[in-house]
Amino acid sequence: MDKVFNKLRNLDAYPKVNEDFYSRTLAGGVVTVVSAAVMLFLFFSELSLYLYTVTESKLLVDTSRGDTLHINFDVTFPAVRCSILSLDAMDISGEQHLDIRHNIVKKRIDANGNVIEERKDGIGAPKIERPLQRHGGRLGHDEKYCGSCFGAEESDDNCCNSCEEVREAYRKKGWALTNMDLIDQCQREGYVQRVKDEEGEGCNIQGSIEVNKVAGNFHFATGKSFLQSAVFLADLLALQDNHYNISHRINKLSFGHHFPGLVNPLDGVKWVQGPTHGMYQYFIKVVPTIYTDIRGRVIHSNQYSVTEHFKSSELGVAVPGVFFFYDISPIKVNFKEEHIPFLHFLTNICAIIGGIFTVAGIIDSSIYYGQRTIKKKIEIGKYR
Repeated sequence: MDKVFNKLRNLDAYPKVNEDFYSRTLAGGVVTVVSAAVMLFLFFSELSLYLYTVTESKLLVDTSRGDTLHINFDVTFPAVRCSILSLDAMDISGEQHLDIRHNIVKKRIDANGNVIEERKDGIGAPKIERPLQRHGGRLGHDEKYCGSCFGAEESDDNCCNSCEEVREAYRKKGWALTNMDLIDQCQREGYVQRVKDEEGEGCNIQGSIEVNKVAGNFHFATGKSFLQSAVFLADLLALQDNHYNISHRINKLSFGHHFPGLVNPLDGVKWVQGPTHGMYQYFIKVVPTIYTDIRGRVIHSNQYSVTEHFKSSELGVAVPGVFFFYDISPIKVNFKEEHIPFLHFLTNICAIIGGIFTVAGIIDSSIYYGQRTIKKKIEIGKYR
């Protein structure tokens, strides 16, 4: 056993020197202090780099199917009344969502941008007694109310008991309501008066919609929209002016949930209409994105790029409104937060300690032997 220990002792690459033979110098102390300071600085620098989260990105083909697209928006129209502002959406699959009201909040604002009233979309007003029946007479005491659709009935027993139902019946027929004052339901519900009362006001509309993950568009139009020959038109009221000021500010527009580093290029964008009227168009390319944080939490969202175009009514039919045309990119982006591997961190720390220790030893030896050489030459008179 002693022979084995002796062999191991002979392999010692770090022979020990008795302290009696040590020679400590001032230069060696200075080199030790400086090298220790540099070593600590590089250690903490490497530690902060290890603790820092690095986001790696990867591009893949998007193979997902049957997903939906969640669109969040907050848009302000300083010169469009809330009563005539509607939101519509359609996609290339033929699915249509007209005059969307679910998850939508409208805020009436004055000329200074102050909120006058905040309410969920929908008119709603107290009804007066004895409304007009479908047969032309007034509602009797024991009669059941069945309002007229004013020629837009789908069948003989079809009733329109509210202004909204009349407008919906006209939309289905592809007709436009040209004089709301003649519609008994709209008079009873105060719709026309509400529009007149909001003259000079603006509107902030915010909320979210969920659509199919295919190319399509959504838009804010003046008046209730209906589909005619696969093109969106506006049901413009006779009491309104066809020349609308569609100046707007996009406070927020996103496609999906927020994740760290996400930049929505349309947030805070403002556009002011000039002397010509028409429709303002945004053409958006949506890029599916998956973000995985350091804890493994996965966020499915989207990024987008955008170009803009104003279509003047002088060049042809241009429905007053703000249109967002979006298309889905076939490429998906994966972001993943990662740390530098611990073994890499440990290797770098060892390299720092070993490297500085070695370099400091070389510097100290050079100074020490240089001083000794000069001292000897001085003693024998060869160095003056």
